[in-house]
Amino acid sequence: MLTEFEMVVRLALSALFGGLVGLERERHSQPAGLRTHTILAIGATLAMIVSLQIAAQSRTGGFLGDPARLAAQVVSGVGFLGAGAIIRFGSNIKGLTTATSLWTVAIIGLAVGAGYFFAATFTAAVLMFTLTIMDKWEKRVIVHTSTHTITIRAEDGPGVVDCVHQQLTALDVEVKSQSFTKNIQSNEIVLKVVVKIRDKANEHELITRLSTVPGCKDIGME
Repeated sequence: MLTEFEMVVRLALSALFGGLVGLERERHSQPAGLRTHTILAIGATLAMIVSLQIAAQSRTGGFLGDPARLAAQVVSGVGFLGAGAIIRFGSNIKGLTTATSLWTVAIIGLAVGAGYFFAATFTAAVLMFTLTIMDKWEKRVIVHTSTHTITIRAEDGPGVVDCVHQQLTALDVEVKSQSFTKNIQSNEIVLKVVVKIRDKANEHELITRLSTVPGCKDIGME
């Protein structure tokens, strides 16, 4: 049986680990930040403490208690939090890192509750390293791309489509697919182009360049 002091120490340590990870996510303006990670960590720790206490009582009380059953429910139940942290913008998905950090924090909380302090501390350290140092290294070494759908509405005329392609080529934008429709009554064409952009700074320049297309009326990007 755990003493009250041991329970408090485990809950406090779990809150510390969850808070550190949550603070890092908060700095990146993620939907699940400091409070969410902290609450999740202490909740998982408490679930494990209760499981251990039930198992200890079962040995003296004459009934069977499975300490892994409640912990397993925590692991599967944290999925709804991860799903809430994942946001999709068109072809781009944001929040996967936060979703995985939530799941890992829950496991860290279970480890602290079970008394595996070294494993929990080491995992928390590796998690913080991954979210901070590795994030900076990844931005420097790996070239990130984003996929967008650009919709251009313009007056129908010769060279409109070619002009769009010229502007895309000038910025080294990869075209994944394209389609266009023509409105005979209004003499307009709507061109939809799915592109892959390497540099986020090029998005604004791309819109600026496409606005110079002859007869362009409006441009949308998603």
